[in-house]
Amino acid sequence: MQSNNPLRLIKLLTLHSLLTLSAAQDFDFFYFVQQWPGSYCDTKQGCCYPSTGKPALDFGIHGLWPNRNDGTYPSNCDSSNPFDASKISDLTSHMQSEWPTLSCPSNNGLTFWGHEWDKHGTCSESVLNQHDYFATTLSFKNEINLLQALKSAGIQPNGQKYSLSSIKTAIKQGSGYTPWIECNNDSSGNSQLYQIYLCVDSSASGFIECPVFPNGSCGSSIEFPAF
Repeated sequence: MQSNNPLRLIKLLTLHSLLTLSAAQDFDFFYFVQQWPGSYCDTKQGCCYPSTGKPALDFGIHGLWPNRNDGTYPSNCDSSNPFDASKISDLTSHMQSEWPTLSCPSNNGLTFWGHEWDKHGTCSESVLNQHDYFATTLSFKNEINLLQALKSAGIQPNGQKYSLSSIKTAIKQGSGYTPWIECNNDSSGNSQLYQIYLCVDSSASGFIECPVFPNGSCGSSIEFPAF
């Protein structure tokens, strides 16, 4: 339908441009978060292996999360574009390996991936469509091998305690970037290495130093549990 009012058309185009710009500027960087399966499972809640079987002994992707420099973050940004498994069918086998679910009851991962897209991915639509969101996140997993970085520094997933500073140093030496470490508590209440955060620029093109870290802290010495 054509508009017979040029001024109204200009106003509509201006509004569209402003909305597009606002969406593009709604976050400043991404957190790329990987979790250690042994720490997910070694809690009072426990875990369930996915329907494809026990995941490999490696960090698994949790998500790629848009964040702002003031510490806030957008979420659930586009209910009109829900997760559609058919859009990532070519990535499914890779995601089952690198982005496994450990939630109960045992499942194929679609619920986990759908949650990540609906909550976080929809807020990155200015730079990543649904397929690219998952494909790009998988590519970041391949760029930096966290487990190898830790093992190279003598830090093994064997249930022993390691200093938090040595873990951070090992990851920085292996990746080139300063990580943020999130801990949780095992079934006995001991602090353990749970998740590692690295940061990605707002165009999702590469890693950067984190502008800001999340709240929370670990003890000076934490366990790295087996899996």
